[in-house]
Amino acid sequence: MLSVTRLLCGTITQGDVLRYGQRQTGKAPAHLLHYAEDKKPVVVWNVTRRCNLRCVHCYSDSRDQDYEGELSTRQALKVLDDLAEFQVPTVLFSGGEPLMRPDLFDLAEAARARRLRCVLSTNGYFITPEVAEKIRQVGFSYVGVSIDGLGEAHDRFRGAPGSFERAIEGIRNCREVGMRVGLRFTLHKLNDDQLPGVLDLLETEDIPRCCVYHLAYSGRGGRIACHDLTHQETRSAVDLIFDKALDFHRRGIQKDILTVDNHTDNVYLYLRLKGEDLERAKEVYRLLRWNGGNQSGIAIADIDWLGNVHADQFSMHYSFGNVVERKFGDIWTDLSNPVLAALKDRKKHLKGRCAACQYLDLCNGNLRVRAESATGDLWAPDPACYLTDEEIGIQKAASAYQEGKE
Repeated sequence: MLSVTRLLCGTITQGDVLRYGQRQTGKAPAHLLHYAEDKKPVVVWNVTRRCNLRCVHCYSDSRDQDYEGELSTRQALKVLDDLAEFQVPTVLFSGGEPLMRPDLFDLAEAARARRLRCVLSTNGYFITPEVAEKIRQVGFSYVGVSIDGLGEAHDRFRGAPGSFERAIEGIRNCREVGMRVGLRFTLHKLNDDQLPGVLDLLETEDIPRCCVYHLAYSGRGGRIACHDLTHQETRSAVDLIFDKALDFHRRGIQKDILTVDNHTDNVYLYLRLKGEDLERAKEVYRLLRWNGGNQSGIAIADIDWLGNVHADQFSMHYSFGNVVERKFGDIWTDLSNPVLAALKDRKKHLKGRCAACQYLDLCNGNLRVRAESATGDLWAPDPACYLTDEEIGIQKAASAYQEGKE
């Protein structure tokens, strides 16, 4: 996750990060978690697979049906005990559509009682004024609502007429009760024309935050991998995101824009700053090194609806254990699993351009599941890297650690 606004516009510094307990996740505010040194994982918890919509890029391949074996309330409460004991900084309740799980609010209340920060990832369809108030009461700190475009474009991708208006109403209802809310937009060739309008929604609907996700080749997202953006299209989209963040900042409009699931963006932002403000670029380089690039299996974890633990929500074909059988912390720190061990120390396993890149410290090999889906090799270069060999220094002899140290 790249904090575009905070890094590009200079609203976060090394001092901000260092102020919180020598970069410990337990002491840092949410927007600084990705700079923590102890790297306790943010846990994405798919509390149900069921969903009322049929999104074309759904990584969990969810449908509106019952799925056998989902964790019971008793089992889920035990999971929360384990997560609190391991001191994870945040639990992101996801799905499917988490609001379709009947005991969701009971679980959220239990999580807050255990001092866990709770975030809700939803399609927004069910957020009536009453539900928004309940979301506030049980202690969610943030609600991310997924949008795939404007109006009919969103409805088409979601497979449900009227779903765009329901999502916008859900956002408005959250804002009405004082909930912090933001947009989540997954970018690909089928909707990249919608990106400018989605970013404009931040201003017209007074929405404070937007996360733009690059396409992960997982679930139904894997089936539309052929519709991923070309490298040039990706660059153009990221340029638009960067420019929009700067535009808001220059006009004094406070918005928080982030990109997710393509850590090439980290390097691209650094290179842009390097050509504009060398001193700021050096500071951003250090911050991005602390961020560490892709954190799947390190500072990002996933627990699915059955209780299986994964490196991230896109890598459900690799399970490291089940929380019904073992505590989450025991699973997460058990390096006898070769995939988990390798992900935590992946640089020596990477191949090709990733292994040779002088900015590996800023990217960490990008999204491994995308590389594996495209090539069959978990350690192959991520095909979504849109930088040239020259830009990433493959043709240079410079040390990967030299940048930013002058």
